[in-house]
Amino acid sequence: MIDDEMIHDAPDGGESPADRAPEEQPGEAPLFDQREAEIEALQAQVADLKNAVLRERADQENLRKRFEREKESALKFGSEKLVRDLLPVLDSLTLGLDAAKAHEAEGKQALEQFIAGSAMTLKLLLETLEKNGITEINPVGEKLDPELHQALSAIPSPDAEANTILHVAQKGYLLNGRVIRAAQVIVADGSQKNPPQS
Repeated sequence: MIDDEMIHDAPDGGESPADRAPEEQPGEAPLFDQREAEIEALQAQVADLKNAVLRERADQENLRKRFEREKESALKFGSEKLVRDLLPVLDSLTLGLDAAKAHEAEGKQALEQFIAGSAMTLKLLLETLEKNGITEINPVGEKLDPELHQALSAIPSPDAEANTILHVAQKGYLLNGRVIRAAQVIVADGSQKNPPQS
């Protein structure tokens, strides 16, 4: 049997407390909106960072390709300055040979002119090489330096100390201080220096 007091205390409409929808707490809706705004901001930040990384990768790839092109160009055309400077030497040699052929019948005078022209061409060539950082190694009278010279043989020489260069068989060359060809030399062996008097 139901007690009258219980019925009397029941809420209007006959709904129990469990059936009623929970009331929204004040401030819950703004908190949800704030979190959603934070998520959107973070997603936008991630997208920006992703784009920045992609741009950086693209820039790096472009830089690598540009470097490869410049490297290839440097290898291909690095000696352009030297070649330009050597063209007058080539012209001078060609003119000298043409002149010698034209005056071949004149004999001695043509030969002397050819020798003088060749000497001028050689001087021009050496100046061109020097202008491009190439210097000659012509070490007659110097001590043998294995970094710069290659001894082909040693011969007795009463007037020279051992390992003094007596003759240069082939000149050497330096490119900006680096040996590109060692000088081939003949040195004194020192065995006959100041031989005993008999």
